Amino acid sequence: MTQSIKYWLSEHPTIVNFRWSTTQSWGSTWPFLFTAIPAYIAVATTLHLILTVFRRRRPVPLGIIPAVHSLGMALISAVIFAGILVSAAAEIRDTRWLWRRTKTTPLQWFLCFPLGTRPSGRVFFWSYVFYLSRFLHLFRTFFTVLGRRRLTFFHLFNQSILIFMSFLWLEFSQSFQVLAILSTTLLYSVVYGYRFWTAIGLPGARFPFVVNCQVVLLGCNLVCHFGVLSLHILKGGCNGMGAWVCNSVLNGAILLLFLKFYVKMYLTNSNVGKVESLGTHFGSGSESNPKHEREVVIVKEKRC
Repeated sequence: MTQSIKYWLSEHPTIVNFRWSTTQSWGSTWPFLFTAIPAYIAVATTLHLILTVFRRRRPVPLGIIPAVHSLGMALISAVIFAGILVSAAAEIRDTRWLWRRTKTTPLQWFLCFPLGTRPSGRVFFWSYVFYLSRFLHLFRTFFTVLGRRRLTFFHLFNQSILIFMSFLWLEFSQSFQVLAILSTTLLYSVVYGYRFWTAIGLPGARFPFVVNCQVVLLGCNLVCHFGVLSLHILKGGCNGMGAWVCNSVLNGAILLLFLKFYVKMYLTNSNVGKVESLGTHFGSGSESNPKHEREVVIVKEKRC
């Protein structure tokens, strides 16, 4: 059983022989990227404007669709996490002999790909799957719009940037992407599982669960970025550092905007009702829970 799982996650010919190229990989061209992102923003904005013009205040009934989406994304994220973890272990096993010559440790490889690394093989296959899964995350935006929750610029910005960064990881064989995918998919497995839990009517946490998970992820990414920079300076260079700089700038923008919302809405307790909605701006909000909404209304009334 274990050998069968390892085969399907890391030894299947499709995985081992994967190569990121414009002829073999769907969505691997720059024109596609710069068409898909504006199209997503245009469709989401148009749908939001249509509902606004027709003054529809009530949410559009979606039934079990959001719950099914949450369950599917939790399972997909778990598979990607397991796949890239097993594939990374296989890559370490197969290239350990080379690392002994360069005195490279597994941790250093996770943070810093050697110069000349090409986007092919096991870990890049799962990086490609992660890139494709980003498009499935976009459905959350339309659930937000149809649920008549506020659609913000930052929500669209965040979702678009995550697709763009995932593309850069593959296009430039960027260092640090293995750890980034591991931490992100682990978080999504938990968050989407929690969404499914609350969507089917089970009790949610008494604290902003999704927001706190996002804080942990951003904190881990910040620490890892310092690790990449240190290894780049000390080890003579890491692969894909141009893309890493762009990635770092975009991550910094997301971090600053997140902290602004977090401090304003959570630490200062200026608006209890917006704490959970903060996760929605980052594409990771919790499912609508009528019981939770009633509790928020009661808190607001008491404060008034």
